[in-house]
Amino acid sequence: MKATSKAQQKAAGAALSAKRGDTKPSELVGASKEMYDSMSEDELEEMAGTKRKGKPQKKED
Repeated sequence: MKATSKAQQKAAGAALSAKRGDTKPSELVGASKEMYDSMSEDELEEMAGTKRKGKPQKKED
């Protein structure tokens, strides 16, 4: 699954960092905490690795 916005990509990066043990899971809030709980490390890596160019800051409704 690819990130659809820069904000989604950043949240995935924060969750991935916690999955790898670089940051504490207790520091996560909002979308990054939900991603940490519901996604695998591989899924987070794919989402966080999406290119930013051309992505909106936030996902449009």
